[in-house]
Amino acid sequence: MTEAGDCTFVIFGATGNLARNKLLPALYHLDAADRLPPGARIVGIGRRDWDTAHWRGEIERHLSGRVRNGLDPAVLERLLARCQYFRLDITQAARYAELARWLTETAVLPPNMVFYLSISPAYYATVAGALAAAGLNRSEAGWRRLVVEKPFGYDLEDAQRLDEALHRDFDEAQIYRIDHYLGKEMVQNIFVFRFANLLLEPLWHRNYIDHVQITHAERRGVEERAGYFDTAGALRDMIQSHLLQMLTLVAMEPPPTLDAESIRDEKVKVLKSVRPIPSSAVHAHAFRAQYGPGKVDGAAVPGYLGEPGVPPESTTETYAALKLYIDNWRWRGVPFYLRTGKRLAEGISLIAIRFKHPPQQLFRTTQIERLEPNWLLLGIQPEQCIRAEVQVRESGLDMRTRVSQLDASTCAMDPQHIDAYESLLLDIVEGDRSLFLRSDEVTWAWRIVDPVLKRWSVERDYIHTYPAGSWGPPEADRLFDREDQRWRNSLALVG
Repeated sequence: MTEAGDCTFVIFGATGNLARNKLLPALYHLDAADRLPPGARIVGIGRRDWDTAHWRGEIERHLSGRVRNGLDPAVLERLLARCQYFRLDITQAARYAELARWLTETAVLPPNMVFYLSISPAYYATVAGALAAAGLNRSEAGWRRLVVEKPFGYDLEDAQRLDEALHRDFDEAQIYRIDHYLGKEMVQNIFVFRFANLLLEPLWHRNYIDHVQITHAERRGVEERAGYFDTAGALRDMIQSHLLQMLTLVAMEPPPTLDAESIRDEKVKVLKSVRPIPSSAVHAHAFRAQYGPGKVDGAAVPGYLGEPGVPPESTTETYAALKLYIDNWRWRGVPFYLRTGKRLAEGISLIAIRFKHPPQQLFRTTQIERLEPNWLLLGIQPEQCIRAEVQVRESGLDMRTRVSQLDASTCAMDPQHIDAYESLLLDIVEGDRSLFLRSDEVTWAWRIVDPVLKRWSVERDYIHTYPAGSWGPPEADRLFDREDQRWRNSLALVG
């Protein structure tokens, strides 16, 4: 007998990298934790001429080395028993009727269905339309959920077209726009840290905060993603989605309840309050650059133009920085600096909040030459940490100070961190949409970056460069409002 939570998890593009490297390992870990419904089934959709036995063999081969603590034979056997394969070329609309019959007539497949589009975004509307034509969007026999990965469009206009296409066939409540960054434990911890503790709330606004930095830095280059990345660039790939999402979590007001719509309402309010960047002000608010040849771990690495698959005349940015202002009562006048780049000195995701200097000269007659500002640091990856930097008195006869770091207990722990996809896939199965993007949320995020993208699109004759293995171009410092503001590159104490 089918239980209420049982569902059929249908993965389009089941033979691709995302399914192999993220989705199937996440489903394995959920099964190992007994979090998958007992009757849940997994259907792989692909155009390769495989059968179920062959796909199960591929799953076992790819899971080896990709799961924590090694494969558990009992868990693997249970997971593989859930898996079936259906051969389908997603462009052949006529075959979706056959898929619909197979899904509804196969006794072991629960009628509740998740359609995960682990495919190129160019085919999202095609597959959604074909599923609807075959009646697989209707919820009479069981609920239907359509999951799409970023990018949600190429620009504002394209995102609106995609949104209209999806809404022709699926209701907004059926659509789950997944941003895996929101599944990271520390990103979710930002919400708890802000709203479960009263300690910082009186300080969490423009009277005390000098500026906020949100950084995602990568040591690696474009690797095998050159085909996609050269058409997207760093601003689309990271800032429009991941970093703007982190900005909303830092800047949002407390929601009245923890239901999905209340949380997403507050996030949308933040995006609506971001001051628009006119075309004439793009150079004052945005900076782009591209990595050149350099060294990583002492070994020479090519520049972006030397990477396989990159056009020799490309001016696509691998580094992008943005200065934004949120014009509301809490944040008016506080700059938010968003930065991302490839081939940087370290791989780190970090939110750094700098507080203002004390408004007095209490220590001017002492040996203290300068009081360093307080920082609150939220490490996202690789180290998940909450750290505060404060001034303390040094031992000795004279009045001197030093910066001391106060760590939350999470900084010292070495837990078995779950992967972001585990959290998000479980939310999909359970129908919790809190960590998924709503239609208007996507639109407002595109409105913020679209003027920058349009300006850069007509300035293709030159782009700044920076050496691979560095912290990026020094020219990006021009975005700062004052000379004493600087990029924070690490959780470590800055000497």
